[in-house]
Amino acid sequence: MTVKRLSILLAVLLLFTWTTVYAQDAQTPEEICAAQTPAPEPETREYSQPEDVLEEGVDYRAILCTDAGPIYVDLFEWAAPVTVNNFVFLAENGFYNNTIFHRVIEDFMAQGGDPTGTGRGGPGYEFKDEFVGFLTFDRPGLLAMANANRPEQGILGTNGSQFFITTVPTPHLNLRHTIFGEVLDGQDNVENILLRDPADPEAPATTLET
Repeated sequence: MTVKRLSILLAVLLLFTWTTVYAQDAQTPEEICAAQTPAPEPETREYSQPEDVLEEGVDYRAILCTDAGPIYVDLFEWAAPVTVNNFVFLAENGFYNNTIFHRVIEDFMAQGGDPTGTGRGGPGYEFKDEFVGFLTFDRPGLLAMANANRPEQGILGTNGSQFFITTVPTPHLNLRHTIFGEVLDGQDNVENILLRDPADPEAPATTLET
């Protein structure tokens, strides 16, 4: 199986530049992030749906290059292919460039992926949840989709572009948010992402650089 590493530079503004690096390249996440250049603004952040971009037989990984340090994650394309495809599609098209971690709560999670920085932005479409029974929020370092689901009202499938990384076990989120990856290295950098309430637009934020 081919391992494909996708580099995204993630700081408090998420300046997502997305490059592809293969496993045989002996670069560290720190070296890959240091070599990135600032990402340009994308031509659009509005789509009707994501294109199919995943390749068969490829194990996808991503490096989120942040000003808090690199975060190296394994993407679970085998468990949540629709979600991983969405994440890769948006990143490859620069959707996340110059975005921030807009909602960061101590002893809970760091949330990003909203180009408006308000918690209300998205890519112009929504897609289904992909819950897998054996994937649970039983540990920190899980990458999952933020959503506006309200299961008790029958509102499901509200995923778009926003995602979060947990910093503690959060079992109350089981079967409410799609888990689509896990931090392999750099969880300490997740812990260093600036705490932030999106209700305060002037609050400092950590940037996703590429």
